[in-house]
Amino acid sequence: MRKIYHRIIQISGNVITVEAANVANNELAEVKSERGTSLAQVIRLDKSRVYLQVFAGSRGISTDSEVRFLGHPMRVSGSEALLGRIFTGNGSPRDNGPALDENMMEIGGPSVNPANRIIPNKMVHTGIPMIDIFNTLVESQKLPIFSVAGEPYNQLLARIAMQAEVDIIVLGGMGLKYDDYLFFKETLDEHGALPRTVMFIHTASDPIVECIQVPDMSLAVAEYFATELNKRVLVLLTDMTNFADALKEISITMEQIPSNRGYPGDLYSQLAVRYEKAVDFAKAGSITVLAVTTMPGDDVTHPIPDNTGYITEGQFYLRNGHIEPFGSLSRLKQNVNKDTREDHRALMDNMIRLYSEYREVLEKQSMGFRMSEWDKKLLKYGGQFEKGMMDLSVNIPLFQALDRGWSILADCFEPQEVGIKTDLVKKFWPSK
Repeated sequence: MRKIYHRIIQISGNVITVEAANVANNELAEVKSERGTSLAQVIRLDKSRVYLQVFAGSRGISTDSEVRFLGHPMRVSGSEALLGRIFTGNGSPRDNGPALDENMMEIGGPSVNPANRIIPNKMVHTGIPMIDIFNTLVESQKLPIFSVAGEPYNQLLARIAMQAEVDIIVLGGMGLKYDDYLFFKETLDEHGALPRTVMFIHTASDPIVECIQVPDMSLAVAEYFATELNKRVLVLLTDMTNFADALKEISITMEQIPSNRGYPGDLYSQLAVRYEKAVDFAKAGSITVLAVTTMPGDDVTHPIPDNTGYITEGQFYLRNGHIEPFGSLSRLKQNVNKDTREDHRALMDNMIRLYSEYREVLEKQSMGFRMSEWDKKLLKYGGQFEKGMMDLSVNIPLFQALDRGWSILADCFEPQEVGIKTDLVKKFWPSK
């Protein structure tokens, strides 16, 4: 039986303070006021003082409101009934479906013991050539998508959710515009991906504390499907900048000493504890994490992308509606693309090399230099590469994408000009 308190000693913004004993950090409580019952979470302990963030805000709460501690942190159901469902950041149904209370699991647990992990060795096919060929996504990898506001990063995540060859998709949205939430819902439903998807959605109008819960909710559900049902799970998170900003807002409310640009000093740890949930279990399924990080001012040295880069295994840069070939990196791609098809690595390396030369030719052209015959070939190649490979509307399987790469080379160059070994050229060069 949990004790009930009737004296709130301080109300600061959406944070209330009570004096209580035997309370744990992150524990939930119910706060009864004239507006009804609101959920709150312990965010700080200072001797006997307990600070709680009220999910729905402190409006209507008075110093004599009732606070009842529940004795457990936030929990989520571990059940196959989650599939096809949409929930809020606190686990309540957003889709008007029934609440789920079967096999309730605590969220925010520790990451997996390294002894239970295996070396990532399986490719996740997405149907997007700039990922599958040039920056292959590997099971259990953790990768951010660095972008800026206005880029189609949510459209990219939806494409991946529809096409990725995995068993389960868990989508966590933080600070989404309502239009973006409807976009995800309608797109996944129209393309038949919703039945294998679980969505936790925090919109910009929802309580700020729920934003912080979304990654933990998503990853707890992913762990259930991976460990209990041996599923390959892909967790898609957008936007981790909103998550970090929510941490910042709460730390300011708590009058904590700020670090770089006002973010809390434990920002690195807060990000790492979520990203490190990516794992390939030795005797179960796997969890792969792709998370959008919008860079304020397109500044990669901003604390959020800067800290993220130390944690993750590469990054995708989304610029001008394309996954940028230069700067994007999958550090684990060599674990898998050596086993896909014998021409994969040679084609990948040389197509990027030629595209780099094309970018140099564009600079020469802009300065008025005369174009040589080789420069003209590179200009033709660059246009075809951007249209046939980089355009995010391109949706083809890996082997078909590799064949398209050979076709682009054959249309622009002679076999001896591409720098690929003769035996591969003889085997894969398209016959005219």
